[in-house]
Amino acid sequence: MRNLKLTLLLSGLLATSPGFSQTIKVEKPVTKAMQKVEATAIKAHIDYLADDKLLGRKPGTPGYQMAVDYVVDQFKKTGVEPAGENNTYLQTVRLRQATTAPGATITLTSSTGQATTLVTDTEATIYPNPVQPQVNMEAPLVFAGYGISAPDMNYDDYADIDAKGKVVVVFRGAPEHFPNTVTNYSMDMLTILQNAAKHGAVGVIVAAPRVPNLQRGVNSVMTPDGKVGASRSYASDDIKLLAYINYQTLQKLFSEAGLDPAKAQASLRSGKPASAALKSTIKANYSSLYHDYESQNVVGKITGSDSKLKNEYVVHSAHLDHIGVGTPINGDSIYNGAHDNASGVASLLEIAKIYNNLKQKPKRSILIVMVTAEELGLLGSAYFANHPTVPANSMVANVNTDMPAIIAPLLSVVPLGAQHSSLYKQVEQASKHLGLTVEEDPEPEQNRFIRSDQYSFVVRGVPALHIKYGNKTADGKNNLDETVKKWREVYYHKPQDNPDGVFDYDAGKKYAQLNFLIGYLVAQQPERPTWNENDFFGTRAVQ
Repeated sequence: MRNLKLTLLLSGLLATSPGFSQTIKVEKPVTKAMQKVEATAIKAHIDYLADDKLLGRKPGTPGYQMAVDYVVDQFKKTGVEPAGENNTYLQTVRLRQATTAPGATITLTSSTGQATTLVTDTEATIYPNPVQPQVNMEAPLVFAGYGISAPDMNYDDYADIDAKGKVVVVFRGAPEHFPNTVTNYSMDMLTILQNAAKHGAVGVIVAAPRVPNLQRGVNSVMTPDGKVGASRSYASDDIKLLAYINYQTLQKLFSEAGLDPAKAQASLRSGKPASAALKSTIKANYSSLYHDYESQNVVGKITGSDSKLKNEYVVHSAHLDHIGVGTPINGDSIYNGAHDNASGVASLLEIAKIYNNLKQKPKRSILIVMVTAEELGLLGSAYFANHPTVPANSMVANVNTDMPAIIAPLLSVVPLGAQHSSLYKQVEQASKHLGLTVEEDPEPEQNRFIRSDQYSFVVRGVPALHIKYGNKTADGKNNLDETVKKWREVYYHKPQDNPDGVFDYDAGKKYAQLNFLIGYLVAQQPERPTWNENDFFGTRAVQ
């Protein structure tokens, strides 16, 4: 019933949206150009990018550089113009791996003056600070529920507390009445940090069953002047502390304030904030160590044909990186990333070929962006969205491609994120043209909406989507998600995700054609894509 109501709601929003797009006819030359996509070419791209010699394409390594060089060479062959920095195809991404130095301390002091120093890595973990090598701070504590402010959802954890100059303690979660994508956004750590800073907090402590292990460090992108250009764990200089504590420590804090964690969680889930001042203060003293290195985004352009609209861009994106060499599984330690995301890169390279075969280019220009450091927290795409090589307000839409899982015939699709904007119209038209049906997400619990690079564009105000497989199967059982789950257990983020795995290259061909056609239709529209009226993400868009 809930899915039916959601479908009806989306239909109503799309039908009444003031900026709703007209239907653009798919001309024969476009259909003909789409046929230039070759399953054998997709296989060849994947075979190269996921070869052992690239050693898993980890950012900052020679293997990743080989992938960059391959993409640049393909761009040149298909007439894609350079759109990176200094008239090149490249955008430099300065990565910083930060670790918390040994000796970091967190001390809690009760209202009676009793001080307790927490055991690091067991009772507490402190995140390194990417711009402040040494932090020594002290502040009162206040409980701020989930750390969410969403008045349009009738919920605000900060409504009845004063967080200014304090460290807020939060749970990870969201009220049960929040739609899935809203929950994903609200639980994103960057959202929590930004909201805390907005309310004047100087730190955030997350309560969890276990504290995370940060031995591998935390990654950020730095700007040329040494500031943070993109990060998943840093919002502003005002936030001096990001840490986790375990539930046993939280229980002690709550007990002193006369609060019950279980009752607080139940209240929060039901949509009723339970924020309250705590009767303890926190003192944190820690240092951060840095390892700096460089990687690259690869940025190409197809110039549009309209004298005015060619100054606007539809962005096709895919991440070029994977996770390198790691723990051996069945004797193999190279995490090749054939599906994740050599297949997505292959799709974009074939999309570039389609555009190259169009004598009449679309009205708007096209950016084809292969981003780095997705596996480190969407960092390459976040840096590009924050610091694009074109004017920020000229990017009208993003069509992202990440691990399409081409392991079976493509019969239906799930357009993650499209339901929030007028892009849903182009998804419907393109899918219909290719004989595909459009479905809702069969796995909302996977939080895929915020786990791939389209999310970097969404939070910057650019309507975006990510096409995933639907559930439709040729035998009518329509249970492809079961097959995908089993496949994921064997291949996802494992060395077994190599060119010898399971592939349906004809499905890859259709997937590339679909993503091209969505982008092409957007590029042909007289008007820019728009967020649906009063959409949750549209109201939070940052341009």
